[in-house]
Amino acid sequence: MASRHAGRRRADRKGNRRPALDIPSGHGHGHGHGHGDHVVDTSVVNSDAVVARRVRIVVAAILAPLITAAVVLLVVLWPGGGGVKVESYQTSTARGEVTAVKACPDPKDKCDLATVKLSNGPDKGKAVPIQVPSASQTSVPVKVGQSVMLGIQDGAPLDQRYQYVDHDRSKPLLILAVIFAIAVVALSRWRGFAALIALAVTAVMLTQFILPAILKGSNPLVVAVVGGAVIMTIAVFLTHGINAESSIALAGTIAALGLTVLLGWFFTGFSQLSGLASDGASAAKAFAPNLDLPGLLTAGMVIGALGVLDDVTVTQAAAVWELSAANPGANRRELVAAGLRIGRTHVASVVNTLVLAYAGAAMPVLLVFAIQGLPVLSVISTETVAVEIVRGLVGSLGIIAAVPLTTALAAMAVADRSRDLVATPE
Repeated sequence: MASRHAGRRRADRKGNRRPALDIPSGHGHGHGHGHGDHVVDTSVVNSDAVVARRVRIVVAAILAPLITAAVVLLVVLWPGGGGVKVESYQTSTARGEVTAVKACPDPKDKCDLATVKLSNGPDKGKAVPIQVPSASQTSVPVKVGQSVMLGIQDGAPLDQRYQYVDHDRSKPLLILAVIFAIAVVALSRWRGFAALIALAVTAVMLTQFILPAILKGSNPLVVAVVGGAVIMTIAVFLTHGINAESSIALAGTIAALGLTVLLGWFFTGFSQLSGLASDGASAAKAFAPNLDLPGLLTAGMVIGALGVLDDVTVTQAAAVWELSAANPGANRRELVAAGLRIGRTHVASVVNTLVLAYAGAAMPVLLVFAIQGLPVLSVISTETVAVEIVRGLVGSLGIIAAVPLTTALAAMAVADRSRDLVATPE
């Protein structure tokens, strides 16, 4: 006991610069930690009867209705059969390995003539001549041994049937994906494996529901919200387990997502953004005349913010759970204050990351404006740049809102647990 009091006196002499949570040493609340190493076990918070009761209220009042509504709308809006492809825009493709490259016979053509051995398609195994950009016309010339993608003109003679499309990058992309998967599993083990499954679910939702439903004529913003809510529900519970902490993090994510939707919808209209400045918007509009481009723009903001929202809310919920595990007697105000101190640092770095990501995507456009020497106000008022500004700031506002929302929900769930605990003799 003497050593405990001495340690407390030493801690008291550190000063009272600002209120802080009292993180007691010694034995914690029934989980056997605290033998001088200050290790806390957050699983005890999830199993606490008080926390479970409070979280059930949040689930019943917020999560269950919202998830149910999302699932119902998912079924209603599901694009179904028939596909969304435009037949006139479809082309057959093939791949092949370059076995020889030489200059085209006519110098005026400014091209190279490659011999490509087809690796798939109806003429698999045959060598066909293909015109490719000359080395002087491109920064990534076609070389012997490389794999290329080809378009097929059905019915044409063999020597005119195939056209060069692009380099085949499937092999390096596959290698990168395998390295990424190994790194995730090596660091996070089973949780990392679950995260990879969640990533696969996200890809399926994007390709099988969100994109086809929008092309079928459904409201892009509604589709993005429904798809995003389902993606986040599966990702959070699959990666972090179905427990009180994950439920609070998911509730914070959905609340911040709702705010992001409202801000995106309002500022898209307020800034008079047509959506035509986005890459591929004109082509998409040509093949889907009824496509709501402003709605599609807002939907892109929502989808773009989802991953970062997940990161912020899970981190905030985990931080409050750690604080409560270390001090079960902490009240709501103390937990919120401590959680916000943690969240401020996280948000400062994440917001900068998000804005820089959008700025990086618009870098070629920014270079063109820099060359033209236009005034700053003229540059930011053009739709191409304004779109990226609205995307970055709306997404950042959603992230900023996620911190206090999740922190408040988490503090409400775990505050003052010690009042309901039964004291045990030492």
